[in-house]
Amino acid sequence: MTAAGVLPRRVLILGLGYAGRALALHLRSLGVVVEGSVRDPAATPGDGIARHRLHPDHAPDAALLAAIAEADAVLCSVPPDADGDPALRLLAPALRASPALRWVGYLSSTAIYGDRDGGWIDERSNADATGDTAVRRLLAETRWRALARERGIAAAVFRLPGLYGRGRNALVQLAQGRARHIVRPGLMFNRLHVADLATAVAAAMRLPTRDALYLPADDEPAPPQQVLAHAAHLGGFAMPPAMAWDDPALAPSLRRFYAASKRIDSRGTRAALQWQPRFRTYREGLADAWAAGDGAAHPR
Repeated sequence: MTAAGVLPRRVLILGLGYAGRALALHLRSLGVVVEGSVRDPAATPGDGIARHRLHPDHAPDAALLAAIAEADAVLCSVPPDADGDPALRLLAPALRASPALRWVGYLSSTAIYGDRDGGWIDERSNADATGDTAVRRLLAETRWRALARERGIAAAVFRLPGLYGRGRNALVQLAQGRARHIVRPGLMFNRLHVADLATAVAAAMRLPTRDALYLPADDEPAPPQQVLAHAAHLGGFAMPPAMAWDDPALAPSLRRFYAASKRIDSRGTRAALQWQPRFRTYREGLADAWAAGDGAAHPR
């Protein structure tokens, strides 16, 4: 097992999307050798991170299998399907056989918790949501944990709230005309800046634990219209017209998202990881995005 306080030497990230790429860049800045998987390596940014094809319709590339054999840690951020984690199904034999593997992680979601009517959840809360998304996430979590137990290695599941950061936030949505001003009275939920996710995962890698569960989140659960109004004020945008959360004109997936109101108590995660978020509320996160140029196409 990786020594406490020491990062893995080589990390493989399955799914270099928004979260996966942020983690890869953070780990690389700390001296870790990072590789990742994508569906199409030709359609990715030139950031120097080695990308290997992982596609459900194709056998895993030899280069990806070689990366698994050399990685001390593997983290998966691939969305689940009806049968759990498609990446794990394709790569389970290689992961079981890897001589180097000492830690696995899985990025899950707080969607596995049902509506709490604004109440609090933490690591001890019952994962009681019954929708398709929750069932798929829990199945994927279970199978990653089973692999770790079979191997006798450390594992971490991260149940995440909505992620945002530079390039993906309310300022960008307002500037592009995609922002939705959806209101459900009493709705509260947390967020997590993608840079804080990266530091939380790195902290978990430094403190490898068997069957760990973490709920990293910011300090201020807030209604979405409050966050949107702050971004509009910051960037000089007009607020879009308000819509009720149960308006039939909204997509069913959006109505389901706004149906669950809950707040995250992340004190247990912070103590276990010796971690604190840099962006403690959406205000600090949006200020950072504005300073970086998000939403700047709109006249100030």
